Amino acid sequence: MSPAAAVALNATSSNRARVMIVDDSAVVRGLVSRWLNEAGQFDVVGTAINGRVAIDLVDRAQPDIVLLDLDMPELDGISTLPHLLRKRPQMSVIVVSTLTQRNADISLKCLQLGAVDCLPKPESSREVTTSAGFRGELIAKLQGLAASRHRKTGMQAGPSAAVRPAAVARPRPVAVTPRCLLIGASTGGPRAVTQVIASLGLALQRVPVLIVQHMPPIFTAVFAEQLGAQSGVRAREPQHGEKLLPGHIYVAPGGRHMGLARGEAQPTIRLDDGPPVNFCRPAVDVLFHDAAAVFGAAAIAAVLTGMGSDGTLGAQSLVEAGAGVIVQDEATSTVWGMPGSIAKAGLAQEILPLDRIAPTLKAALTGERP
Repeated sequence: MSPAAAVALNATSSNRARVMIVDDSAVVRGLVSRWLNEAGQFDVVGTAINGRVAIDLVDRAQPDIVLLDLDMPELDGISTLPHLLRKRPQMSVIVVSTLTQRNADISLKCLQLGAVDCLPKPESSREVTTSAGFRGELIAKLQGLAASRHRKTGMQAGPSAAVRPAAVARPRPVAVTPRCLLIGASTGGPRAVTQVIASLGLALQRVPVLIVQHMPPIFTAVFAEQLGAQSGVRAREPQHGEKLLPGHIYVAPGGRHMGLARGEAQPTIRLDDGPPVNFCRPAVDVLFHDAAAVFGAAAIAAVLTGMGSDGTLGAQSLVEAGAGVIVQDEATSTVWGMPGSIAKAGLAQEILPLDRIAPTLKAALTGERP
């Protein structure tokens, strides 16, 4: 067995997630392995120095989650990804890369190819060793994915094992034609958001669309460009104070909150650098709270796959204002954190699989039957 593979095929616990680390830096492989072992919820079942070694290793290691570096010799991350998913389609892949324009573009292409999330890392191995933020975000993402996989395994075992929303009455929105569409998402969100936007078609011309996707700076700008190219609708990061216009998609810039203000003639975009909300900036709650105040019952929101509970308090504000909130169901979510939190709070007008969300939104926007 090649020393480069650094395989760890030790006895593992059935209730812990199996993780494989693919990175050309020995420092990063060793450090991340130690972090995961210290967390006590993961088994590092293999490490690889490049994509070619990872492809050879994946059948033996049988990971649930792969941390995949982009920049590696012999075979880089984006070239490796399809091979890994072809061999083991049920596993989750997190792309890890330094925060550059090029890597942001490649990372988002990886998400289109089947990766579930991307994580920016410090530029040097030395910075990785001292970055508590990188370690914390990495562990949190892995914990969210591991918990989601465990729940879905339980759901597949039988109906009694599934985690269901609380049995509470769901609010009925006021019958008002929406004047804005709000979308919030996190882990797994880029693919889900893209699918919803692409399926809305001409309905996108009727209202402004405001999207909060948890992503770092640079990534959100690239994501907006990709949405625009795929939908044929102008999509971009907005400027503070600009007027809100139908037929435009506004993506919250990474590192800044995006909200709304009433404006003299029409609502305007509000950007600020306030503290994180729900550990997030941008935060879905900020946008939803403002939309409830500005649009009231004339707003409609969709919360897609994502980790955590961002959006729940904002959804409460929207519901109290008479607006409708739709959430993605657990079976089609990468992580049923954000939509699940809203569903369990009894705030979801409907809980739908991903492929039914766009038709439902389109019906609300156009008045046509889905």
